Amino acid sequence: MTIVYALIARGKAVLAEFTATAGNFPTVTRVLLNKIPTEATRMSYVWDAHVFHYIVENGVTYLCMADEQSRRRVPFAFLEDIKTKFGAQYGASIHTAPAFSMNAEFAPILQRQMDAFNSNPPGDSLQGVRSQIEDVRAGMLENVDKVLERGEKIELLVDKTDQLNQQAFRFDRASRSLRRTMYWRKVKTGVAAAGVAVILMFAAGATACGGVTFSHCRS
Repeated sequence: MTIVYALIARGKAVLAEFTATAGNFPTVTRVLLNKIPTEATRMSYVWDAHVFHYIVENGVTYLCMADEQSRRRVPFAFLEDIKTKFGAQYGASIHTAPAFSMNAEFAPILQRQMDAFNSNPPGDSLQGVRSQIEDVRAGMLENVDKVLERGEKIELLVDKTDQLNQQAFRFDRASRSLRRTMYWRKVKTGVAAAGVAVILMFAAGATACGGVTFSHCRS
C-alpha cells in the first residue's frame, strides 16, 4: 500500500500539500476541489490505477492519493491523523489563513506521517477508523469521470520510475535489515560453538591428565 500525495485545503484554497513522487497531482486535485462538496463527508474517487480519498470537515478538505490496491482503511486513518494534527496546530486560523501559508511548516509533517503510514501504520489509528470505514459502500467509491464535465478530464500522470525507486528502497532497506539479523545470528552461533568446543577440550584434557589440576600431565 502506498500513499503518494496529500493535500489540505479550505474550499479551493490549498493550505498545505506534499507529494512523494513526480506527477501532475496538483493539477488533478485542483479540478477535484471544484467538485468536492463543502458539507461534512468522506469519499473515494477512482482515477486510473489510483484512488483519491478525502474527508471534509468544517469546510476543510483533507485529501490523499494512493494506489488502487490500497485498502481504504489505511488512507482514511492517515487522513484522520493529519486532520487531528492540523487542527491542533492551527486551530481557528485555518478558516482565515491565506493559501499555502501553512505549507512550509506542515508539508514536512505530511511527509513524515505519509512515510509512517506507508511503512507501518499505527494500530490505534487503524482501530479508530475501523467502524467508520468498514461500512463504506460502493456508492462512496465513484469513478472520477462521473464528477467531471466534458472538457475537464485530465490525464493523471504518475512517475512510475519514482514509485519503483521508492519500492526498491524499501525492499533494499528490509534486505539490509535481514542480512544484519542473519549475520549476528551466525556470529552468536559461532561464539556458542567455540565455547562448547573449548569446554569439551578442557573436559577431555582434564580426564586424560588426572582431573582439573592436570597433575598427571605436569609430572
